[in-house]
Formats: sequence, structure tokens, C-alpha cells
Amino acid sequence: METRRIGTLEVSLVGLGCNNMGRRIDAEQTDRVVHAALDLGVTLFDTADVYGDGASEELLGKALGRRRDEAVIATKFGAKLDDERQGAHPAYVTKACDDSLQRLGVDHIDLYQLHRPDPQVPIEETLGALHHLVESGKVRAIGHSNLSAAEMNEAQAAAVRDGVTRFASAQDHWNLLERDLEGERLNAIRRNGLALLPYFPLAYGLLTGKYRAGQDPDADWRLANLPEDRREKHLSDERLQTVEQLSAFAEANDHTILELAMSWLAGHPSVASVIAGATRPEQVEANVAAVSWDLDHAARQEIDRLTGQGQDDA
Repeated sequence: METRRIGTLEVSLVGLGCNNMGRRIDAEQTDRVVHAALDLGVTLFDTADVYGDGASEELLGKALGRRRDEAVIATKFGAKLDDERQGAHPAYVTKACDDSLQRLGVDHIDLYQLHRPDPQVPIEETLGALHHLVESGKVRAIGHSNLSAAEMNEAQAAAVRDGVTRFASAQDHWNLLERDLEGERLNAIRRNGLALLPYFPLAYGLLTGKYRAGQDPDADWRLANLPEDRREKHLSDERLQTVEQLSAFAEANDHTILELAMSWLAGHPSVASVIAGATRPEQVEANVAAVSWDLDHAARQEIDRLTGQGQDDA
């Protein structure tokens, strides 16, 4: 497994998204998925305090067990757990970290990420609290998720001005069908030297090839269980047609659409790890194997034409 850097951390090119744990898979299934990932060379495990209301962190920590040193644990804070546990106020940052450490059963978090911006708290105050966590040894590196370009620039400028720990990573929604990151935000990620961690790389399973035009999704598939308005958006005729075209392009080059989706992201120089969820060991194996297609410039131009949006940064 190829590895890349997030600040001082070394991580696998394919990471395991843990949002299914405690929601779609139980402790036994989590064990199987986590150990399959470790055996395949996956080292980055990405979770959050809100996943399963804390259950994801608990199940991940128990599954890693004595193999914790093989893993780079990334978790997040700031999304709403309840009326008291939310946001990025310094006092809450410290409490949220301690709570995550307890649920995970570890003495430090490798990558601690602000899940979403908090407009009520100046970023320098949040950074000060995160810096203290790094200095105390509870956290090794810090990152953010879902920030605007202006917010990224403000955060990096504040860290430099105040002499505190800088954000090392940005975790954002990016895949072949979701290209809104490109432009100002992707430029800010590059300019600030952030390692990019794309989430939902397979567009809720659309880019695995199992969803086809004219066919109803199985009842247990993820998109089938979304609210109706979101399901209709993701399964629109236009989007399914794009998926068909991408599948045909991949097949014409002796690859699958899964390999196209994963390799397209992995080939971008800003990307440190592609975070893909899994509910079965076989899915982890497929995701790991899917980053081997070296897409040339002509292929990337054709992908841009088929998706009808975005600019390639490779």
C-alpha cells in the first residue's frame, strides 16, 4: 500500500471511513472490517464523535485493540451531539477530545479534526485550544472539514500570527460526481499546504456500478434509505446517465468504474488518502485494489468532458 503524508503523519493512500460502525454494522462486523483493512495495509481510520452517537469511536477502539499502533486514528468534533455538546468553543474542544479518547480507549488521537466551522467562535480561539491538546500529547496533528476557502485562509493566517499549531489537513466532499470543491477551495488547500482527504469518494455507492438506470435499488443499499428528496437528487436520470458513461469509459480501458473513481482521486497531488467506507471485508479489499489505474492527461480530460464540470488539478 502506497503511503503519503499528513504533516508528520504517514498514512495509507486508501483510508477506512468508519461512519457505518454502530449504525449499519455491529461489533462483530466492525472487527472483521477493521482487521481486514489492517491486513491489507490500511492505516488511516477516520471516525467522528457524532457517528452512531459515539458508537463508531467505541467500536473502532475495541476492534483495533492491541493493533492500535498499526493505525492512524482520525476523529472529529464540533458537529451537534446534543444541545450541550457541539461547536468549537475552547472549553468544549478540550472536553470533546477527552470524551473521544475515552470512547476510543487510547491515550492520544493522531489527527483531530474540526468537523464543520463554528461561526460563533473566532478560529484563533479554537486553534489555541487545539494547540494546547497537541502540546499536551493528546493530539498529534489537527485538521478541518467543510471549511470555505476564506475560512481556510483565515485559519492558516491566525496560526502563523499566533505561533500555534497549524491545520495539516482538509477533509471535504469530492468525487467524480461532486466537483464543487474545485476552484477556490481546492486552490486554498494547495496554497496552505493542506493534505486533502476526500470523503464519499464513491458517491454513496453510485460509483461502484451497482446502481443502474431503470433498476430500483435494493432495500438495504445506502441510497435506498435516504430521505426521498435526497434519494431523488442522487438517483436522478441525469446523474445515472453520467454514471453509465463513466462505466463505459472504464470498461473500454479494461477497468471498473470503482477503479476509475478511486484512481481519479488518488492521482491528484493534493490527496493524501481516499476515505472509503465499508461494511464487509470484501469491500475493503476492492477499495484497496482500486487505486492502481494511472490515469494520463488525456483520460482526465475525457472524464471532465463526461462529467461536464470542474477542472483537473493533476
